[in-house]
Amino acid sequence: MIEARDLTKVYSGKVAVDHLSFTVQPGRVTGFLGPNGAGKSTTMRLILGLDRPDSGVATINGKRYAELPNPLRTVGALLEAKSVHGGRSAANHLLFLAQSQGLPKSRVDEVLDLVGLRDVAAKRAGTFSLGMNQRLGIAAAMLGDPQVLLLDEPVNGLDPEGVLWIRNLLKYLATQGRTILVSSHLMNEMAVTADHL
Repeated sequence: MIEARDLTKVYSGKVAVDHLSFTVQPGRVTGFLGPNGAGKSTTMRLILGLDRPDSGVATINGKRYAELPNPLRTVGALLEAKSVHGGRSAANHLLFLAQSQGLPKSRVDEVLDLVGLRDVAAKRAGTFSLGMNQRLGIAAAMLGDPQVLLLDEPVNGLDPEGVLWIRNLLKYLATQGRTILVSSHLMNEMAVTADHL
C-alpha cells in the first residue's frame, strides 16, 4: 500500500504539490491523472525519497522508502525511460541492476521475456526507440518482483500494440495483489486502464 499524507513541495516559490493526501490499495490499478506540470512526477519522486517534501509524509507498506530493507524487491519504479547507459545492452543494464541488489541472473531473462525484449537483449540501449526504452524501464522496475509499482507515463512513446500490452500487464499484475500507481495525462487511457483514479 502507498499512502501520502499532506504532501507539499515548493520549488523556488512555486508550489508543485499542495497538501496532497491519497491511498493506493493493493489489487488494483490506481491512475494518477493530471495535465503536464500538475505535480505527478514530483509526487512520485517524493514517495520514492528522491526529493524531500516540505511537509507531509509518504509511506510504502507503512515505511518511508529509505527505511525499506530491500527496496528493489519491494518497490519497482519507472520515472524516466531514458535513464540507462546508452552503450550497455539491455541485458547488461538489467544484469548490473540485478547484481547490485543480490538478485539472480535468471531474473534478467524472466523480465526480458515479460516485456518482449528477449530478441533485442544484446542490442545497445542507445539504439532503442522510446517505446523500447519504456519496455526496458518496466523490465528494470519488475526486476525485484516487487509488490509495489510506480510508473510515470508508461505508455509514452508506445505504439498501439505497446499501449495494449502495458494496459494488460498492469491489469494482470493487479490481479496478483500488487499495489500499482500509474500516472498519465491521457484521460482516455486511464479510463480503460485504471480501476481507481
